Amino acid sequence: MTTLKILALAAGTALLSSGNIPDNRYVKSNENHNFQVQNNVLIPVNSITKENKIQVALLLDTSNSMDGLIDQAKSRLWNIVNTLTTLKYNGQAPQIEIALYEYGNDGIRDENYIRQVTPLTQDLDLVSEKLFALRTNGGSEYCGAVIRDASANLNWDSNEKSMKLIYIAGNESFDQGKINYKEVVSKSKGKNIYTNTIFCGSREEGIQTFWQNGALLGGGKYFNIDSDRKVLYIETPYDIRISECNAKLNDTYIYYGNHGSEYRLKQITQDKNAEAQSVSNLVERAVAKSKKNAYKNDHWDLVDKAEKDAGFIANVKESELPAELKGKSKEEIQKTIAIKSAARDKIQKEIEELSRKRQMYIDSEMKKRGTDDSDDLGKAIESSILELAKKNGYSL
Repeated sequence: MTTLKILALAAGTALLSSGNIPDNRYVKSNENHNFQVQNNVLIPVNSITKENKIQVALLLDTSNSMDGLIDQAKSRLWNIVNTLTTLKYNGQAPQIEIALYEYGNDGIRDENYIRQVTPLTQDLDLVSEKLFALRTNGGSEYCGAVIRDASANLNWDSNEKSMKLIYIAGNESFDQGKINYKEVVSKSKGKNIYTNTIFCGSREEGIQTFWQNGALLGGGKYFNIDSDRKVLYIETPYDIRISECNAKLNDTYIYYGNHGSEYRLKQITQDKNAEAQSVSNLVERAVAKSKKNAYKNDHWDLVDKAEKDAGFIANVKESELPAELKGKSKEEIQKTIAIKSAARDKIQKEIEELSRKRQMYIDSEMKKRGTDDSDDLGKAIESSILELAKKNGYSL
């Protein structure tokens, strides 16, 4: 048992009794921070889950007519993450990585109007930040080209048991551009990367414009959605308490490093972005943040870093520490981290329990209303993930 774990156990139940944990949801942020994707720190693989990954690349059409699609993606990001975190392989939770591409935007300086917005990463705050920054413009949508780029340029896992999924959504003919989509999706399938297609329009039009054919060749699923439809939310009696837990959860993070404070601020900003979509969306984000296999921040948070590397604190430079830890002994720093770690575990467990009750309430309400909300981006992705997971030996 590591020193951190021993201290965490010793810290025990006295952690949240003070009631002085601040609500950080409304901290002002500087929205002019620009983080270059190529310089972004990708999260190293955790030794417990390194054997398997679930990797999802979202390829979104950002041409003029796709504002509704982008809004659905913002509203469903955390729901998608939470679906992924329910899956297990041989009883173990895989590592979750998400990538984001945009295509069809004439403002992109690329001959095929393609841009990798984020690489495959566990930095979900980065994915959220970049997703909320997307803007629509123009209209030259080359599906074959963006699938080729995602398949060739992302760091796909070589483990055959890892799930590697592409989801491409748009509303123009699938065969536009110089790159032959049939060759691209077939080649991707040969690398066990499954292409799922989501046409924004009628099912028949999507079939006629080759979106269904793209999914068939890519070993994935074909869906059609109404991209202008607003996402349906059901408020529950548990939402307020989960939001309160989220604010307390944020207080368990201790930043370090040259850019640690910026990442800490980004965490708060993405809470605000989620809340701007709806209270339910903030709750979904809070639930995702309670999942250790999905929301990991050892690139800027001392608690996650110490959990990953027990010897890190002994060697960390004082210049890398936040003001409140400067001048403290290594033992004092270890104790502070242990207290925060135990607090986080307690809050995450409470969110997990509240989340189960919340989902039961939502399922009951949906059954009463007889509501079908499958016609949106998030639900299309969710249903296909569960089906493909079952085929690949994953369980809930």
